[in-house]
Amino acid sequence: MAVHTVGDGTVDGLLARAGVDAGRVVARTPLAGGTYNALHSLELADGGRLVLKVPPPAGNPRLRYEAELLCGEALFYESAAAVGVPAPRVVHNEWAEDAAASPFLVMTHVPGVPWSGVAESLVAGERAWLREELGALVGRLHSVRGPGYGYPAQRVAPLADRWAPAFEAMTGAVLDDAEAYGAWLPRPAGAIRSVLAGGAEALAEVAEPALVHFDLWPGNVLLEGAPGARRVGALIDGERMFWGDPLADFASLSLMDADAETDPAFLAGYGAEGGRTQFDAAARVRLALYRSYLYLIMLAEVVPRGDSGEHLAWVRDFTAPRLTAALEAVAAGG
Repeated sequence: MAVHTVGDGTVDGLLARAGVDAGRVVARTPLAGGTYNALHSLELADGGRLVLKVPPPAGNPRLRYEAELLCGEALFYESAAAVGVPAPRVVHNEWAEDAAASPFLVMTHVPGVPWSGVAESLVAGERAWLREELGALVGRLHSVRGPGYGYPAQRVAPLADRWAPAFEAMTGAVLDDAEAYGAWLPRPAGAIRSVLAGGAEALAEVAEPALVHFDLWPGNVLLEGAPGARRVGALIDGERMFWGDPLADFASLSLMDADAETDPAFLAGYGAEGGRTQFDAAARVRLALYRSYLYLIMLAEVVPRGDSGEHLAWVRDFTAPRLTAALEAVAAGG
């Protein structure tokens, strides 16, 4: 299903609400590549660039955790800036869906190309130093502490004072969505619930709610610079952030690359910024729980988005064995 679109008239109206004079905008270009929000690149007369992000109408089919995602995205960018992690800067944000007006976010444009687009052209040694740099940036992110556990918009559940009930609410919501939409799963939803519940004891070790991006696959890591001298330019698309266990970020960090917990380059950078680099049995159970959650989201979201054909087949082929392996790891105690 195509991402919803917004016309120039709507764009101008949203910019007016943000205090951006439409006369300053010399070009409006819809951006491709998103799977949920409508994106527009806005070129300004002074040479600057902004990005406008508009979510689908609240009545559109979606997963429960996707309600008021812009709350988390703006919070992620503000938190990243506070610890020196490159990311877009928030210009204006109206995220509430209970208001009469549509939610939207205006942010600065950040230069660079997605890591996923140049991964095959990295020269010898380049991947290693980029992974080390990424590890250091993620370590800084994880130094940010939140007011409680869960999604900041609190549409899935209120923020909790312990991680275990927050994570139970998060996984319960996506399994409820999967059942409601009739999503294909490699195991029955009830059986998956039982396995996830069996690993809950390991969650008790999480002592503080940290900033978790939870979508750090290479498409959301922008690189800049010439081939052979690239550096991480920015971390983007922080809309799926939550307050939780730092280890949860290892799920998406490993999605299209080596497992972060076994990657010496990533761990070198992560450890230098205070991140945990040793993983006991309880930590491995938690890693398996977070991978299970990510794969469940991927399998559930294709239904409300109307995905079909090759992409739908790829999602199932990619996630099914990985979800099965993660659930088996939970059941085996890591």
